[in-house]
Amino acid sequence: MDPHRSLRTIFVFVIILILSLNNIEIKAQLSPTFYDTTCPNALTTIRTSIRTAVSRQRRMAAFLIRLHFHDCFVQVRFICLGRRDSTTANRVLADSLPRADQDLASLIRDFDAKGLNERDMVALSGSHTIGQSRCVAFRARIYGNVTNTDANFASTRRRNCPENRGNGDGNLAPLDLVTPNSFDNNYFRNLVQRRGLLQSDQVLFNGGSTDSIVLEYSNNHRRFASDFAAAMVKMGEIEPRTGANGVIRTTCSVAN
Repeated sequence: MDPHRSLRTIFVFVIILILSLNNIEIKAQLSPTFYDTTCPNALTTIRTSIRTAVSRQRRMAAFLIRLHFHDCFVQVRFICLGRRDSTTANRVLADSLPRADQDLASLIRDFDAKGLNERDMVALSGSHTIGQSRCVAFRARIYGNVTNTDANFASTRRRNCPENRGNGDGNLAPLDLVTPNSFDNNYFRNLVQRRGLLQSDQVLFNGGSTDSIVLEYSNNHRRFASDFAAAMVKMGEIEPRTGANGVIRTTCSVAN
């Protein structure tokens, strides 16, 4: 694939949440025009900054999507226009983030607790079409006696992920071995072929209730793209903090 086209594709999906705000009604009195008066060039500045960052380092696209996901689950969001940031860290909420070794039932339960249904969950999992994971997160899957793992795939992954714990734990592998720098639907095709890197990936296609959604997305990139955009916006609306319930940070990386 043309690398420039691939980069443009990644960029489109990284900013899709921002662009979508112009076409939806934001809950809890948030507004897509919140900064029109105080900072009229806000969206343009954000788009330019993201384009520059992703151009310099393609992994930044995956970082930003992961940041949005984690912040929405732990109430530290600063994505939707007008929402406040949490004033404190919350260990309990942080520990409730979905894990790489979860089974399907617990994943469905965790997403449902945030108001996200099975289709939302599968669509959001599709963000694993870009990015990488550490050996320690997928070691058990490629060395365990697992029937839903393609043997050749496991063999390839073992080359850079030693079996013994503590040895090579930080070694990285792409979540999508086929097109790691393209935001496409190959992630779902990998699952159908039993080549999901994480257990929490492969359980989406393992004889359970989400199999049909994975098959649909594996054959229909446009449907995946549409559902992913909708799920990103929906996730951004999880328990928004407004008014006195939070603050607007003066420095994004540091609490006021």
